[in-house]
Amino acid sequence: MRSVKTIHIISAHAEGEVGDVIVGGVLPPPGKTLWDQRSFIARDQTLRNFVLNEPRGGVFRHVNLLVPPKHPEADAAFIIMEPEDTPPMSGSNSICVATVLLDSGMIPMQEPVTHLTLEAPGGLVRVRADCRNGTAERIYVQNLHSFADRIAASLEVPGLGHLTVDTAYGGDSFVVVDATQLGFDIVESEARELARVGVAITNAANEQLGFRHPENPDWTHISFCAFCGPVEKTETGLRGKSAVAIQPGKIDRSPTGTAVSARMALMAAKGELAVGQTFEAVSIIGSRFTGKILDTATVGSHPAIIPEISGRGWITGTHQHMLDPSDPWPGGYKLSDTWGV
Repeated sequence: MRSVKTIHIISAHAEGEVGDVIVGGVLPPPGKTLWDQRSFIARDQTLRNFVLNEPRGGVFRHVNLLVPPKHPEADAAFIIMEPEDTPPMSGSNSICVATVLLDSGMIPMQEPVTHLTLEAPGGLVRVRADCRNGTAERIYVQNLHSFADRIAASLEVPGLGHLTVDTAYGGDSFVVVDATQLGFDIVESEARELARVGVAITNAANEQLGFRHPENPDWTHISFCAFCGPVEKTETGLRGKSAVAIQPGKIDRSPTGTAVSARMALMAAKGELAVGQTFEAVSIIGSRFTGKILDTATVGSHPAIIPEISGRGWITGTHQHMLDPSDPWPGGYKLSDTWGV
């Protein structure tokens, strides 16, 4: 086998959403901070194209690059690469990264509970892992401070007309819509239409509403559309279905940790969920994340919450991605049949 590049990956998923982890073959990108390194990867595109584009990747794949942490409290750091974004934080990807670090032995596992701190581009992420028989069985992630941005905003979407939406930040930025007002039950057969409509709503929200993180001037767009179903009461809080449309047009298979955090921030702002209560989010495939409001905080002038999300991750294999020097598509390719471009 000839190769001018070899990247070592441990593949994983968190409640259905792929979150592969690069464990070797890539030097840390330049940058004084992890955000600088994230920004280099986003601008340069070389690594993103190689691991995300076909034939090695696909629109369903997220890939995380492990790098040495910049913050003295962090045990490890990771940069998230999603199909179109290189975001501040991801719940499903942080669960995948923690699972890979522990199950592979890169970070020593302590049973029954292991505590570690990860550094994401958006800030520190405190992790607690329930461990048994050499396996991380459930990962709890204390996410970035999350806040409601706009509540009951008016939005005009071509082909859909007038919608009433919310916007919020849960480690990433969301436009949040009531699924029932659009006739969605959030079932698997609706995935293609949810993806199509969700991208249209996200694009309209960026044009008409916009978003600006009060403490991160680089984050000035809405990344995702979260379709939220009705909620029901539980013994500790609320439960409900949701589906998140990811650019350029796919549905998150997991309940989306940042969406759970954003939705809890909106619920807190509306007086529907309080500190100590939980929200159980159910995905389009029936997988579940449990969110909990740990405390209140502020982000700039925004009242915020400190959310915790938890879910399960599984390792699915190991891979060595290679580049033959005669390959005419060293950066891969995208086609509109799946990428929507």
